[in-house]
Amino acid sequence: MENPGEPFFHILTNYTVKEISGVIHLLTQSPPSVQRETIETYFTPNASFTHPFCRTGSWPNSRWLVEMIYRWYKIMSPSIDITVQSVAFDERNLILYVQIFQIFRIWVIPFYYAPVKLTSVLTLKHNRGDGKYYIDSQNDLYQVDEFVRFFAPGGWVLVWLWQFWASFFCVVGAALLGPVSWAEEHWGWRQQMGKGEEEVRAAKRDFGRLDGWSDEELLRKSELSQLSVG
Repeated sequence: MENPGEPFFHILTNYTVKEISGVIHLLTQSPPSVQRETIETYFTPNASFTHPFCRTGSWPNSRWLVEMIYRWYKIMSPSIDITVQSVAFDERNLILYVQIFQIFRIWVIPFYYAPVKLTSVLTLKHNRGDGKYYIDSQNDLYQVDEFVRFFAPGGWVLVWLWQFWASFFCVVGAALLGPVSWAEEHWGWRQQMGKGEEEVRAAKRDFGRLDGWSDEELLRKSELSQLSVG
């Protein structure tokens, strides 16, 4: 991927870690002109970008806002060390999952750096005109203890303490409210799925029928479909 103008999304079976890595590095470590060209080459005009701290939505030429976010990203941290650790491709849904580790340095805080890990979810879209696949949305997913490193040095310690404390209360709650689980197992489950063991086994085998549904499809089929959604 030395030349960002070369076709990137050829056919689905030709995705490689090297190709994906090349685009990631061009987006995060290249000069402004190359960074802009990379976004214009690999993103759809209406592409969206979602991050714990910002969101573009999708609208005509929303790609311009994606460019501005990446530009500010490089202004805040001109020198970034980044590595793509793994790539997974969901061919059926045209989604790439890219696990990334980066060392983010904010130039206004000379002696501080934030080592963070994230998973970037890239949804692709097929352009029938040229037969290529482009990034239609990027969703960067961070654990809470990771994204607090951007603005709260040492904040991850508080997050860890909170998470361990919450885990402790899960154990206490599960022990104190054990009868609820017993009732679900012996009354609610059997009543919903059928009283016989064969019916229960058949219900377990049928769980996978919901897999692959979109968000909207599952909400429409859910028993909660008549309620307001938060």
